Amino acid sequence: MKKPAERIVIRQGDLTEMDTDAIVNAANNDLWLGGGVAGAIKRKGGEEIQKECDAIGSIPVGGAAITGGGKLKARHVIHAASMELGGRATAETLRRSTAHSLRLASERSLKTIAFPAVGTGIAGFPLAECAEIMLREAAQHLAGNSAIETIYFVLYDEEARRVFERAWEKLQADDAGGAPTA
Repeated sequence: MKKPAERIVIRQGDLTEMDTDAIVNAANNDLWLGGGVAGAIKRKGGEEIQKECDAIGSIPVGGAAITGGGKLKARHVIHAASMELGGRATAETLRRSTAHSLRLASERSLKTIAFPAVGTGIAGFPLAECAEIMLREAAQHLAGNSAIETIYFVLYDEEARRVFERAWEKLQADDAGGAPTA
């Protein structure tokens, strides 16, 4: 089994084109696929994803839910509810929704999952803080017993990719040096 550092992959690209077991939607707790990442997932994946979300209904902020992938290459969409509809993501809701998404994937024996920078678009969460929180949660999850083999972070533009790469390098350096982690 690869070490956690080898199981986290950061790349620039289109999340909706990932051929993984699951992609993660930056969701609101009402699971309404409106704009941003959610809108792109709905456009490419089809109405059936929204219909499955409607059948699930509202979930707690900080939670996650899973649906089929519709017409996407990904077989599932995990909806990470980091905010209320029209609201803002917080560090705690981002941390909890990331951890819950990873648990859901592992419980269903999914091997690959791809995340966007959850909460940094419509929800207005700072990109650098998002990268640090999500990467730390991913590394902690992979350090335990997980079915997940690879976690991808798929960033839409080069700047976001670089922010995630710097955060990952810093996190690994801090952990290697035995520095306390927040």
